[in-house]
Amino acid sequence: MRDFREYKVWEKSHALTLEVYQATAIFPKEELFGLTSQIRRACASIPANIAEGCGRSGNAEFARFLQIAMGSASETEYHLLLAHDLKLLKASNYEGLASQTTEVKRMLASLIHKVRSTN
Repeated sequence: MRDFREYKVWEKSHALTLEVYQATAIFPKEELFGLTSQIRRACASIPANIAEGCGRSGNAEFARFLQIAMGSASETEYHLLLAHDLKLLKASNYEGLASQTTEVKRMLASLIHKVRSTN
């Protein structure tokens, strides 16, 4: 059984989730059940799926959950862009979070490739 805490991509995605929660805390109240909830859910799904994959048996299952995490990272990427375009996120906040999301996606792609090639 793998320990998800040992994966750098989990650390990075967990840190991103904490930052997204902080950044969205200032969103308007009317967005609480809209964009605020969507962006938080999508982002938290990244480290959650990495953790769940670590609890599964075999590389194929692990890779499947890493791929789901990748989908959640792409969803997060879009929600960040939408929040920026709606002027809910300042450009500096958006750029930092978007850059971290891109890095998480790069790390996930690399890990997925590694896991699949050892299958």
